Amino acid sequence: MDTTPLYDLSPIFRLMLLGILVAAGPLAWIWLRNRQAPVGRRLHVLTLVTLFLTFDLVLFGAFTRLTDSGLGCPDWPGCYGAASPIGAREDIHAAQTAMPTGPVTFSKAWIEMIHRYLATGVGVLILVLTAVSWMERRRLSLSPWWPTFTLFWVCLQGAFGAWTVTLKLFPAIVTLHLLGGLVLLALLRAQALRYAQADPLAPRVPAVLPSRTRWAMGLVFALLWCQIALGGWVSTNYAVLACTDFPMCQGSWWPAMNFHEGFFLWRELGEGRSGASIPFDALTAIHYVHRLTAYAVFAALGWLAWRLWSLPALRSAARWIVALALWQLLTGLSNVLLDWPLLGAVGHTGGAAGLVLVLTGALLSTRSAPATAGANTLHVSRLSP
Repeated sequence: MDTTPLYDLSPIFRLMLLGILVAAGPLAWIWLRNRQAPVGRRLHVLTLVTLFLTFDLVLFGAFTRLTDSGLGCPDWPGCYGAASPIGAREDIHAAQTAMPTGPVTFSKAWIEMIHRYLATGVGVLILVLTAVSWMERRRLSLSPWWPTFTLFWVCLQGAFGAWTVTLKLFPAIVTLHLLGGLVLLALLRAQALRYAQADPLAPRVPAVLPSRTRWAMGLVFALLWCQIALGGWVSTNYAVLACTDFPMCQGSWWPAMNFHEGFFLWRELGEGRSGASIPFDALTAIHYVHRLTAYAVFAALGWLAWRLWSLPALRSAARWIVALALWQLLTGLSNVLLDWPLLGAVGHTGGAAGLVLVLTGALLSTRSAPATAGANTLHVSRLSP
């Protein structure tokens, strides 16, 4: 019986120091490259760098989950009470000897801890953003409450990261942790865009969209979030291989599915509603609902890209939407037909994160046309050079 405590805060100060060291490199680079720039420009660059590292963190989180490294260190925030697997080598060796193919190995422990180091570094960068925003709030046009809410959100993400470990990969918690990481990306994208729009040297003026098109963009964005949640539910329940053929599943257009068990949310990993092993037809339901919804999302993204293409200011967004939708189709098919390859699975998460960034940017870089001008806006944009 494993007697390792779920929470051991003894290494927390060493982990905080490691997070500061991770953040020190980007902070030093930003200061050296932008020391003559206005404070708003420096915060904009810092937000972009934090956004880039957060995107990497989301991908590495997917890599951690897909390599079954989520319990590589069975306690939180350290590893058997140590700040790194080096200090926990005896405990890891004992666990690996007892169960060579189990959740605890040296490689899995390192993957899990590197993920935590990167997460701590991102948290430090967001803390710096918040502190500077409050100190310089009189010289900034962006409210310091933006980065403050982002700081709150990254702390909430840390809590979900802890619960992911202590609740032993509880599917609902892991799925919410994934969604929270993408919300963090959207918050940072919005924050970076607000800094760019407020830049007195090169302000970005929002493009004007017909009201109906902008509302439709919001609906497509909401549909994308639903699909991401379904994809997270597929991944955290290991339901990807419930269907290994395409376009049919198990040789049928409508295979046997148990929606009642598949979408019972509050349960342990691998268990059904009653506590017994989750039935295979429940995993089939989880997989096939995600696949069916993907058809609707793919069509909606294609329609949206077509609508945005008519606006010169949003053609780049339209190209990205098409490219990322095709990438999602390719990586999704590779997961089914190639037995869930690691590169394809991580890439599928990256494509979802990319779509969140593009649609967040498209929504916040546009505004609805006045009701009386809405009918003419699209016509004028087509004639623009």
